Amino acid sequence: MKNIFLVLGLIISFYSNSQNTVKTETFVVKGNCEDCKKRIENAADIKGVKLSNWDTEKKAFSVTYDSKKTSIDLIQIAIAAKGYDAGDKKGDDAAYKKLPKCCQYKDHVCTEKK
Repeated sequence: MKNIFLVLGLIISFYSNSQNTVKTETFVVKGNCEDCKKRIENAADIKGVKLSNWDTEKKAFSVTYDSKKTSIDLIQIAIAAKGYDAGDKKGDDAAYKKLPKCCQYKDHVCTEKK
């Protein structure tokens, strides 16, 4: 009888640990150019993030992450701390003012050749 409970416990433990915690989600991040892309993707490089990509045309940020280590909320907060509006998080005003003129997406569209 003990062996049955032991085996049953191991199966349940294995099943609960094998739950897929890797998720991929997409949300809007405001920005203008390739320099913004680098900053946004670097800002999202936090513990638990596996892969990220910001589409400069669509302003869509796609991220694959381990939900046991981070969350969409924390990823958006990290990006917003660099001055970019991310999902429902408003970009930090002081960080925004430090962005290069080309990257100040609220004020204008970047016309610089890169």
